[in-house]
Amino acid sequence: MSSPLLDLPGAIPAPEDAVDVGVPWHFGDPFAEQRSASRSAVLVDRSHRQVLAVPGEERLSWLHLVLSQHLTELPEGQGTEALILDSHGRVDCHLLVAHHEGVVYLDTDAGAQASSALPTMGVDGRQPVAEYLEAMRFWSKVEPRDATAEFAVLTAIGPDAGGILAQFTAVPSKPYQVEALPGGGFARNVPYRALPTIDLVVPRESLVEWWTKLTDAGIRPSGTLAFEALRVEALRPRVGLDTDDRAIPHELGWVHVAAHVAKGCYRGQETVAKVHNVGKPPRRMVLLHLDGSVDVLPETGDPVWHGDRKVGRIGSVVQHHELGPVALALLKRSTPVDAELVAGDPEEGRSVAAAVDPDSVPPDSGEPPGRVAAERLRGR
Repeated sequence: MSSPLLDLPGAIPAPEDAVDVGVPWHFGDPFAEQRSASRSAVLVDRSHRQVLAVPGEERLSWLHLVLSQHLTELPEGQGTEALILDSHGRVDCHLLVAHHEGVVYLDTDAGAQASSALPTMGVDGRQPVAEYLEAMRFWSKVEPRDATAEFAVLTAIGPDAGGILAQFTAVPSKPYQVEALPGGGFARNVPYRALPTIDLVVPRESLVEWWTKLTDAGIRPSGTLAFEALRVEALRPRVGLDTDDRAIPHELGWVHVAAHVAKGCYRGQETVAKVHNVGKPPRRMVLLHLDGSVDVLPETGDPVWHGDRKVGRIGSVVQHHELGPVALALLKRSTPVDAELVAGDPEEGRSVAAAVDPDSVPPDSGEPPGRVAAERLRGR
């Protein structure tokens, strides 16, 4: 699906091998777009995202069983985040959720897949998310459908975004709050660390109209190149880039945010509860600062080395307007925070010095609650 916004003056398309092909990559100056996001406001075309709709009287109770999040009491006008996990608790798909006018909307990356509920289905045991949801419907009173042709996603970022949006619509101000947009669709507040972020899920036929009136009102056009740099700075992982086939929610900061530890009856729940209650994840996601004095950078999937020992995997690699070249990485928990690391594949001629940003290291939560309870029962 190619966005009509690519026809706008100054819109530069992403390379054909990019993950965000089909929408503007930038509008001439991606560093200036990042600075505008931190100081004023930018608008990003993310209309390549897949949008799924789940109407039906059992929509909440059914999704509560299918997804990792607690959803039975999700009120109208509220959203959250959720995951689809495989049977071993590994991350298949990340979704943003919005409960709006009797329908639960889920949006995710284009081409998102889930491990099939039936081993004979899908390629290599995987199938598109829409097909997975349909396969899990059984006799529930829900009617999940792919609504990507109906709705498109725009994202406004920056301290001035809410004020400009308020000229045209009610602006959600609380985390994950959802407000109806005039003419259809909704706005959703997405907690994005320090930068205010609001998703606009608009009727696809109104995409150009919304873009035009918001940019005319003062929001700077921006591309996915700047959006990705801001995402990495905010330590928000992306499935397929910052995850591998072993990644579990605890390693990615998604426990409590997108995966509920107390509810049962969803696929992968045993791993989520067990690691939370009696163990610790084997890896943790951190931000790496990369040596910017060389012309090469590591690529997604490259290893991270501590001496001659492989200790991690590189995820998203970006050029940040203040931090320089940085990357998200999954590192073994045993890797010292102050270790001198090398990121990249030396056999391919791309390896650079790297250092962990100490502020990105998740705080140690102490002994798991289940282990503490067991020690108390033993009288220790």
